[in-house]
Amino acid sequence: MSVQTSIFRGQPVVRFSLPGGDSCMVALHGAHVLSWITADGVERLYLSPDARFDGQSAIRGGVPICWPQFNMRGSLPKHGFVRNVAWHAESVEVNGKHAIATLSLHDDAAMRAIWPHSFRARLVVALAPHSLRIALTIDNTGSGPWSFAAALHSYLRVDDVTAAGLEGLQGANRWDAVRDDRHVEVAQALRFGSEFDSVYASPAGPLRLVQPSGTLEISQSASCTETVVWNPGPVLSAKLDDLPDDGWRHMLCVEAARIDESVLLAPGAQWQGWQQLTVS
Repeated sequence: MSVQTSIFRGQPVVRFSLPGGDSCMVALHGAHVLSWITADGVERLYLSPDARFDGQSAIRGGVPICWPQFNMRGSLPKHGFVRNVAWHAESVEVNGKHAIATLSLHDDAAMRAIWPHSFRARLVVALAPHSLRIALTIDNTGSGPWSFAAALHSYLRVDDVTAAGLEGLQGANRWDAVRDDRHVEVAQALRFGSEFDSVYASPAGPLRLVQPSGTLEISQSASCTETVVWNPGPVLSAKLDDLPDDGWRHMLCVEAARIDESVLLAPGAQWQGWQQLTVS
């Protein structure tokens, strides 16, 4: 079917839904998934009410795409540049209990001025009852190899992060960025209340975000070799001008990432990473 766009906070978005009531909204700016509502009417992603929607800045919340750089690990702007530019909405297909939206981005002169490589990026957002799958595919359309890092920087909505626990990372190698410390995670469930910023070696099985209102299962592709867990806590949250002072209580970032070892992509080659969220 043809893509029908609407306007959300001044920016074009694609909205699609299932007969049972599950729905999703994706901004063309950054191919940024802004909302995922399950059939019970519960919003599963956190979007800051103070997020900037100016068509230039990164949007705080939802699922930003970090590519081809993670954080400040390189010479590009923080988390790369694809989250700050307009993507093309290719298609939305609704088939019974499934809906799939596809957005794409090709390099242009402005992008090549800061990162001199030819590429095609595609984001496929697949909605099913109680489930959302986000897949990022990168093609090297140039004549030489280049390397990159990537992450799907998902902001998951929680009622109160201090009452939530993230299970499934016990025994994983952890780099605690707050304390600059490396160790093996010993906790059966991660708990939150102050600034938390850690990179984990991805476990073989899915994670479980458990809170009194229910459980969210989080899985990712083997190509995403790390899982990043982040919550700003009250002190940092108060310093971020696009996040309310209490915003930290209602969000937890659990990110599918490939950052410790960059992907080296040959001409004509393709890489894909995905994350799937399932209400159990």
